[in-house]
Amino acid sequence: MGRNSRKLDILEAASKIVTDRGIFNLTLEAVAEEAGISKGGLLYHFPSKEALVQGMVEHLAGNYREKISKNAKEDAEEKGKWTRSFLDVTFNQSYQNKDMNAGLLAAKAVNSDLLEPIREAYKQWQHNIENDGLDPVKATIIRLAIDGMWLSELFDIYQIEKEKKEEVYRTLMAWTEE
Repeated sequence: MGRNSRKLDILEAASKIVTDRGIFNLTLEAVAEEAGISKGGLLYHFPSKEALVQGMVEHLAGNYREKISKNAKEDAEEKGKWTRSFLDVTFNQSYQNKDMNAGLLAAKAVNSDLLEPIREAYKQWQHNIENDGLDPVKATIIRLAIDGMWLSELFDIYQIEKEKKEEVYRTLMAWTEE
């Protein structure tokens, strides 16, 4: 097993702990146990809890950047491609990969400076969305709407029914094509 796959196993274990047991149960010992490795093995990859949380955020931000960029490049229609890509990736990733979003919760609790990779990504996405050929305010509203759905689920504030969620997604997507 390669080093990167071991690191990913550790990040997934940490995310699972935050999602299932809560942020206050995120300890290096718990992560090592969940990942099925020794604490020393964990410390080899992540020498501190802060380094682990930083890894969680960097992994999430990197995945989002990669997927959004790939989708935008594959979009045959130039106008609205960044907005559509952000909408699609956020909608699909946030609902399929809820555990990895836990890194954001952990970063906010441990040290909000660790959110910097996602903040930087958002600055770039907002710039792309505002310069996407759509009305910049409308494009921003679309971004904020999908973020709102994602964050309300991440924080377990409100779960929109599946059918309504998909209807909202389709409506937002249609707005990118007007």
